Amino acid sequence: MPNKTTLVIMAAGMGSRFGKGIKQLEHVGPSGEILMDYSIYDAVRAGFDKVVIVIRRDIEEEFKRLIGDRISKHVDVEYVYQDINDLPCGFSLPEGRVKPWGTGHAVLACAGHVDTPFAIINADDYYGFEAFKKVHDYLAEVQADSNEYCMAGYVLGNTLSKHGTVTRGICLHDGEYILSDVEESFKLREENGVVVGENSDGDAISASIDSLVSMNMWGCTPAFLEKLKHKFVEFLKDNKSSLTDKEFLLPMVIKHLIKSGEASVKIFPVSERWFGLTYIEDKPLVVEEIRRMAAEGKYPDSLWMD
Repeated sequence: MPNKTTLVIMAAGMGSRFGKGIKQLEHVGPSGEILMDYSIYDAVRAGFDKVVIVIRRDIEEEFKRLIGDRISKHVDVEYVYQDINDLPCGFSLPEGRVKPWGTGHAVLACAGHVDTPFAIINADDYYGFEAFKKVHDYLAEVQADSNEYCMAGYVLGNTLSKHGTVTRGICLHDGEYILSDVEESFKLREENGVVVGENSDGDAISASIDSLVSMNMWGCTPAFLEKLKHKFVEFLKDNKSSLTDKEFLLPMVIKHLIKSGEASVKIFPVSERWFGLTYIEDKPLVVEEIRRMAAEGKYPDSLWMD
């Protein structure tokens, strides 16, 4: 019998580049839908059984009002909370730390709440049905204690914003699409047909526009959560002198697990063109893309009609 599967949505980020308002809750669909509506709609169609949304407690009521109460009629929904003070025993919040600890810490909030193979996504990105279907079908068959994970790989050129730079995990792989390395890369933008930016050390980099990148759509087993706990402790110990701003990022964790032989990751290339809400200027494009897909019949005008 296929595994039950869970979709984990990271929705606790601050969105500092977006401006005022909570970008995860911006209305973009014809009937007031937000981007998460489309991810959940595609995930349910692909076969996911449950949705776990990682949020901050201060936005819980607004989340439930704008999306949770609506989708709970169609799929099992649970909320977990990312709290900057939620640290392992022996550690305390460093003076001056104000922003969340990062995507790895967000997923850690799911420990004790997720006991099936699960996919991880951002709340403010559009992924498309193809990606959800490929990741779901892999997770439905993987052993619950397996260290063989998966990810959706997007073409870098399809994931750039017209309104500013982006952060992406640039992926290296073999001919069988097994991930060999992932480099978190920052300030990415296109210049003369090449993508340029910076690596985690601030050094200049360039990459092919056809490179595959991670959009933080990972497929993992419950065993990953235990590894994540250990890696977070290592992160806190290794960065004692810079914990006011360092982030514990999922691509970094995956990279370490691959390099140490503790995990392998299968890449599923997808053809969808990314769009999302990195900048407030992105919103008109997102609205137009969704309107176009609705007109083509890809989505109904109202996703959750009873």
